[in-house]
Amino acid sequence: MRTITRMYDDYTDAARAVSDLEGAGIPHREISLVANADAHGRATADSTLRTDDRETHSDTGAATGASVGAVLGGGAGLLAGIGALAIPGVGPLVAAGWLVATLAGAGAGAASGGLIGALTGAGVSKDEADVYNEGVRRGGSLVTVRVEDADVARVEAVLDQRRPVDWQARRVDYQSSGWTPSAMDETRPRV
Repeated sequence: MRTITRMYDDYTDAARAVSDLEGAGIPHREISLVANADAHGRATADSTLRTDDRETHSDTGAATGASVGAVLGGGAGLLAGIGALAIPGVGPLVAAGWLVATLAGAGAGAASGGLIGALTGAGVSKDEADVYNEGVRRGGSLVTVRVEDADVARVEAVLDQRRPVDWQARRVDYQSSGWTPSAMDETRPRV
């Protein structure tokens, strides 16, 4: 199995990428979505959804979030199971999928490296995980997929349709504004 991760500046792009993956036959048990809770709330509160050729608006983030999950996730996919948690150093998140168990342990104070540790444990490079951690802290959304080698190109093509961030360019942007990657090796458990 290989792990493929993409970061999106817009939660709606990440949610649509999840729906695209499910539509392409990737089981939702192999997909994870981790998003900044504030960005998720803004995206769902401001969403205009088209259903039955009518535009509908919701006044509450919770109601719209359910609508976005139902429309984008078909009501029974990964987005239907999205939940909230807090990760030290990153803040409040919404998340769903296989990566959540690791993140929930980190939020509960388990000996774990938080989002960086969860990602590196899944096979994402430390450099890439540092950028994703900072990106989510700043409002981004991650989609992480576990696939067989034969499906890598197909899954990357699906994810790349929704305007993912170039993590290497983003790293340069972050560093030029004074950000430095985590000094601690978060791939090792804390004692």
